[in-house]
Amino acid sequence: MQDSAQVVIIGGGIIGCSTAYHLTKMGWKDVVILEKGELTSGSTWHAAGLVGQLRSERNITRMLQYSVSLYEELEAETGLTTGWKKSGCLHLASTKERMYELKKGATTARSFGLEMNIISPEEAYNLCPIITIDDIIGAAFMPTDGQADPAGITQAMAKGARNRGAKVYEQTLVTGFEFDKKRVTAVKTDKGAIKCEIVVSCTGMWGYQVGEMLGVNTPLVPFQHQFLVTDEIEGIPPNLPTIRDKDSLLYYKDEVGGLVMGGYERNGIPWAVDGVDNAFISQLLESDFDHFQSLADPAMKRTPCLQEAGIARLVNGPEAFTPDGDAIMGPAPELDNCFVAAGFNAFGIAAGGGAGRMMAEWIIEGEPSLDLWPLDIRRFGRYHHSRKYNVARTEEIYGKHYTIHWPHEEHDSARGVRRSPLYYQLKEKGAVYGAKYGWERANWFAPQGVEPKDDLTFGTPNWFEYVAAEHKNARENVVLIDQTSFCKFEVEGPGALEFLNRLCANQIDQPVGKVIYTQMCNDRGTIECDMTVGRLAENKFLLVVGTAFGLRVSWWIENHKPSDSAFSFREVTSAYAVINVIGPKSRALLEKTTDADLSNSAFSFGTCKAFTVGYAPVISFRVTYIGELGYELYIPAEFAGHVYDTLWKAGQDLGVKNAGYRTIASTHLEKGYADWGSELTPEYTPFDVGLGFCVALEKDDFIGKEALAKIKAQGALWKLCSFTIDAEKPLMLQGSAPIILNGEVIGVTTSAGYGHTIGKNICYGYIPVESSDIRDGFEIESYNERYPATIQPNRVLYDPKRKKILA
Repeated sequence: MQDSAQVVIIGGGIIGCSTAYHLTKMGWKDVVILEKGELTSGSTWHAAGLVGQLRSERNITRMLQYSVSLYEELEAETGLTTGWKKSGCLHLASTKERMYELKKGATTARSFGLEMNIISPEEAYNLCPIITIDDIIGAAFMPTDGQADPAGITQAMAKGARNRGAKVYEQTLVTGFEFDKKRVTAVKTDKGAIKCEIVVSCTGMWGYQVGEMLGVNTPLVPFQHQFLVTDEIEGIPPNLPTIRDKDSLLYYKDEVGGLVMGGYERNGIPWAVDGVDNAFISQLLESDFDHFQSLADPAMKRTPCLQEAGIARLVNGPEAFTPDGDAIMGPAPELDNCFVAAGFNAFGIAAGGGAGRMMAEWIIEGEPSLDLWPLDIRRFGRYHHSRKYNVARTEEIYGKHYTIHWPHEEHDSARGVRRSPLYYQLKEKGAVYGAKYGWERANWFAPQGVEPKDDLTFGTPNWFEYVAAEHKNARENVVLIDQTSFCKFEVEGPGALEFLNRLCANQIDQPVGKVIYTQMCNDRGTIECDMTVGRLAENKFLLVVGTAFGLRVSWWIENHKPSDSAFSFREVTSAYAVINVIGPKSRALLEKTTDADLSNSAFSFGTCKAFTVGYAPVISFRVTYIGELGYELYIPAEFAGHVYDTLWKAGQDLGVKNAGYRTIASTHLEKGYADWGSELTPEYTPFDVGLGFCVALEKDDFIGKEALAKIKAQGALWKLCSFTIDAEKPLMLQGSAPIILNGEVIGVTTSAGYGHTIGKNICYGYIPVESSDIRDGFEIESYNERYPATIQPNRVLYDPKRKKILA
């Protein structure tokens, strides 16, 4: 074993070799791969090798598109056979709901510049004459998808990395690590220790146990996955496309004159959940024909040639899956020099090329060129440390791998993990809960006599009219919204102000009692997070961020703390429940419960104040995300039930009602407010979003100031715009819908919903700034249909002069 390396990659599968390939391609030569067996001997070698590109998330699709472009050139570069074949992929639909999903896919593909054609059953048969089409109602064909030899692709990337200086140590088992505080200083192996500056865990289904050795939570679970390989089948046409028949839970590809057939059964089997034996090298599990029968039966009907085909083998090769069905990538928040790329949910071959490139960019440049938040390891919470939770949820997700992905679908397993103090009180009042970041949150409230349950549909959902009523009450009276799931932090000490002003784009040096909305930007001036900051005292600040982004925000803050910081930084999420009292009668309601002066002169918009409600102490932020007069009450958790009961009782003559998160979704669209993860991402600057007023260029240096000053001087390239669609009935528009101007796709929607007050569908989306002054010719495409859209000169469609929130 050599003494040291700049980067040590653990795992010689496709992800590890791709990471090494791209690190060396970007100029870092001192790279080592450690593999306990031979290259590909984990799960890469037995992968089926299908390479599809389209995913629901825009940037994941871009990552997979890069994989295809790399695979097309890799053989010529390295001289090794990769088995890459651009065969195309045929998607079948035997239900109208699946057809909706295919139309959504075709529409999404168009926004990426990908070709995906909706075709008839007959055209599907002509492309693939081994299928039966008696129950097929439609299909789609993606001509640029294909298949590859997983081992060949991996060996080619390993050769490319070696040619540029990387070293590969096979038959080398990692046994532990040496640490200095939050840094890995060396990787210990059975051949000796190797010092390193950076360590990357590309350990596939061993990711969980390697994570335990590192102290890095990596919540993946190995599952058995089987596919059948036939003998040569007489009459099989050459050059068949790969096939995905998701209504039957099946996939196919051709294999040397025969077929590979597999799928994702609803009752998947977790395997080795407490850790995979290190001796499990180039091995398979015992074939389970009984379990495979649920896939074999529909396969015989879809492809009758299987009925007479000889079975060469039934491969049972475990693969790593995750609790949300997305890969785990990025910098480990527990350590300062550790990265993870694992848990690819059976699309590791499709992702391999692109994932390695993204990891290399993350390591060298500090961030990938694509915003990969859906894959970011920092999306996981403390509850993901529970192995029981991860196994239960991943089992459900595995079983949904090929089922229809419904709009607004919630999962059933591992629920009730985090509950507000108001959970049971609201449940008695008809709360229909969804889960986010482990929290149970009321999405909407079912009136008496209405079943408190979401119906899954691509049409108008069963909750639409009840959310409309909540929306109306928020606009006309007053509603209570439980927003306890907000992530909350306190920064306190003599150095707190200086530190926050260094991180935040807005001016934080405001009088005590002021509430500031701000973004934290990176050196490029794009947005890393947004938050509300309340200055509670001279040296004490309360930071409030969205439910699911606390770990990301805390990681960003911790990584910018000076070593000699004269302040404390701590999470206080569990200390405070939050009740949002909002609507034109919110002040009247609160005044019935407190002696505090809540007049506009005593408690103006954008300030915070401590007072009592009933018998309970609260801190109130007078802010709004709904667009009405409102007060967020931050309540010590043990007082929350009392405060809710007090408000509910006092508000009966004011028309008080409960409201859920779907009301927030519809009201904020009318008000023009942007949402983190949708509009606010590291791809855009505050000036793109229309939040230039939150950038205090006049203050002393802060992160991103130089870039933001340049952007302001030169002008933003993008503009976040609001579009409305007039239709006979409300449209349930798909996400990432193309924005079309005079027949050309110029952007995609970032958010969409129905504005119950204005009576129109509303979409947000970024378009080139030069197109934002055009008033005619816009269309939004959703589920393969185009709708004329009106671009709004002002994104604020409700109360544009802010009279209501300033009342």
